[in-house]
Amino acid sequence: MAGRDRIAHLLRQLQKAACRCPAHSSTYHQAAACTVRKTDYAFEMASSNIRYGEGVTREIGMDLQNMGARNVCLMTDRNLSVLPPVKTVLESLAQHGVNHKVYDEVRVEPTDASFKEAIAFARKDSFDVYVAVGGGSVIDTCKAANLYASHPEAEFLDFVNAPIGKGKPVTGVLKPLIAVPTTAGTGSETTGVAIFDFEELKAKTGIASRAIKPTLGMVDPLHTLHMPERVAANSGFDVLCHSLESYTALPYNMRKPCPPNPINRPAYQGSNPISDVWSRHALNVVAKYIKRAVRDPEDLEARSSMHLASVFAGIGFGNAGVHLCHGMSYPIAGNVKTYRAKGYNVDHPVVPHGLSVVLTSPAVFNFTAPMCPERHLEAAEILGADVSRVKREDAGPLLADTLRQFLYDLQVENGLSAVGYTKDDVPDLVKGTIPQERVTKLSPREHTEEDLTHLFEASLKLY
Repeated sequence: MAGRDRIAHLLRQLQKAACRCPAHSSTYHQAAACTVRKTDYAFEMASSNIRYGEGVTREIGMDLQNMGARNVCLMTDRNLSVLPPVKTVLESLAQHGVNHKVYDEVRVEPTDASFKEAIAFARKDSFDVYVAVGGGSVIDTCKAANLYASHPEAEFLDFVNAPIGKGKPVTGVLKPLIAVPTTAGTGSETTGVAIFDFEELKAKTGIASRAIKPTLGMVDPLHTLHMPERVAANSGFDVLCHSLESYTALPYNMRKPCPPNPINRPAYQGSNPISDVWSRHALNVVAKYIKRAVRDPEDLEARSSMHLASVFAGIGFGNAGVHLCHGMSYPIAGNVKTYRAKGYNVDHPVVPHGLSVVLTSPAVFNFTAPMCPERHLEAAEILGADVSRVKREDAGPLLADTLRQFLYDLQVENGLSAVGYTKDDVPDLVKGTIPQERVTKLSPREHTEEDLTHLFEASLKLY
């Protein structure tokens, strides 16, 4: 009886501590079957196994040997193929006699065409394990190759998120995938999400299924020392927004519809008490280390910490999801004209993902704050703002101003206009955001096309 009393007491304490703001007012422990309620009542946590340590990449040959791998597909991009992270993996594979083939044609900011090329490569052979060495572009491409090679009868749009694709659940068994991230940003080594540019719509979309998450993420902080300054900054902005968006997302028990079968429960479920822990901690790490990591490429402590923050945020958003910053970023990246970001050795115009996400963050969080001012105030305080005398209704402007100063200190481009957009482009940007309902529906505040128009216009200039 004493044990039951303690449990009951803890539940009462959790209920008392629950956030009182409108978007998070439902207590987490309430539950009901989907047959009697329209919103979901459950959430689940999924993440890859993670191994962390300086030089841990050298163990990969032993891992593959332990798996009994006979034919490994190693995916990377041309830039990384001659850098230490890939060399370390290849040396380990050779040392342990692991048979492998290398695909180094991954496109930075992949498209549906580049995904299909990687899928064709994977389908030509009988690979039994996949290894991805690179940033989110490489890891996401490798996830897609593994998925479609494991489903040879599937058409490309079968697993792509609705409404662009058919959004079919993944029912087959995939091969093991080991991810070796070389940037500190996407968190792709932890998630069941693969993002690409759908060129026909000039917008990003993706595939989201727990089935495609890597079997193991080997997080080796030594690899982050090779990131140029702006790559470190833009990767870090992705961590920042993963943390902020997942922490302020619509709660899981307010998300509609309630799935009729657990297989239909989305990977992005809404904020929940477990994701909250990871997202909030990641935000604290970003606040402490991102400026050091950007300004000093040899600061191993800062770059290692940002690498871990990427993992923490990945576990958080990989289950809670993101919302407007990411939903709006997809057409920003997809409609790029001539802008080429510094530090990226690519042969095509590109607005890096982290930059495309963070440019709208001041406007977005000013917009979403009324639905959960406490969480927005907490985020502002973590990022260095004094909230002691701030009213709840001022949470949005405060977080927006805090983010602007944060971005200014890190020499971020002055809004969408600095990457080639004008007010005349806003209708196309709004059009490209509308299909992103997989993420935009997790905004704690409902929005219209007119709201999106105002948010893009407010993001043309930051300072």
